[in-house]
Amino acid sequence: MSPISDLAPDTRPLPLPRPMTAAGKPRRVGVEVEFSGLTEEQVAGILTQVLGGRAHEQRPGRWLVEDSRLGGFEVYLDSRPLEALHHDGLGNHIRDLARAVVPVEIVSDPLQVDDLAPLDEAMAALREAGAEGTGAGMLSGFGLHFNPEVVSLDFADVAPVLTAHALIEDHLRRRTGTDLARRLMTWVDPYPRTLVDRLAARDAPADMTALMDTYLRLAPTRNHGLDMMCIFAEIDRPRVARSMDMELISPRPTYHWRLPDCRIDEPDWSLALEWNRWVLVEQVAENPDLLERLKEAWLDHRASLTSIRADWAWRSGGLLEGAGL
Repeated sequence: MSPISDLAPDTRPLPLPRPMTAAGKPRRVGVEVEFSGLTEEQVAGILTQVLGGRAHEQRPGRWLVEDSRLGGFEVYLDSRPLEALHHDGLGNHIRDLARAVVPVEIVSDPLQVDDLAPLDEAMAALREAGAEGTGAGMLSGFGLHFNPEVVSLDFADVAPVLTAHALIEDHLRRRTGTDLARRLMTWVDPYPRTLVDRLAARDAPADMTALMDTYLRLAPTRNHGLDMMCIFAEIDRPRVARSMDMELISPRPTYHWRLPDCRIDEPDWSLALEWNRWVLVEQVAENPDLLERLKEAWLDHRASLTSIRADWAWRSGGLLEGAGL
């Protein structure tokens, strides 16, 4: 395994353009990684080998790694429907069969951005041990999720990030080459163009209430690359609850970004590479002139009778390149 210091610059995690919260604390990020090819016990063992700490089985199929140099991790098979079968003595057998299409998940405690580098060492060790990503099969719709902490819950800090992501999402998808298995899964749908229209409009939502109402009216689902429901529920849970089933929504001050595939079995893939795409979103959000140019270009693009998303992916990418991003 190559030490992190020997990796190419684009495989090192870039800092956020605004690394501190409005309260003056370092922003943290939670990481969720989905893959197959290894059991939960094997994954937990590899994490402790690379990162230290100790692993123990909390209950069948769910392992905890505690006191590692990066804090704690949960490791489990994402198979909640199988839990009841365990009590009938069938859970272990069905769990073994399910591993072909149901991912093992690693969920981290909130990390410092710099912690993504040592976590990539663990990803490399998992790859060497046989971890398989999205490309392992047509049904292997495995993903990688980042949960970056917000600067604040103020409209002025949240709206530009949402708008930036909406405007460059097609460019990100073209650059990442999102796998067919992921494109077929409804939980990674791109934002509807009607939402992008409103965010780019000259009379775009001007306060948090209007922004939330617009999002809940035009994109009332968690099934998007950037899921804003956790943030909106943290700000105004009753408003979100009027439109959404809250069972799977955990209010928290973090973006939930899950666009990338998990390509853990590819040697040139890394958490840092995917993280740096999120940093690009925030760089755009922090560049008001570029954001305005993207909005104007989007409105011009939509005015064409033959506009398609692929055209916008190239056009927005050109604007980013022209801005040095």
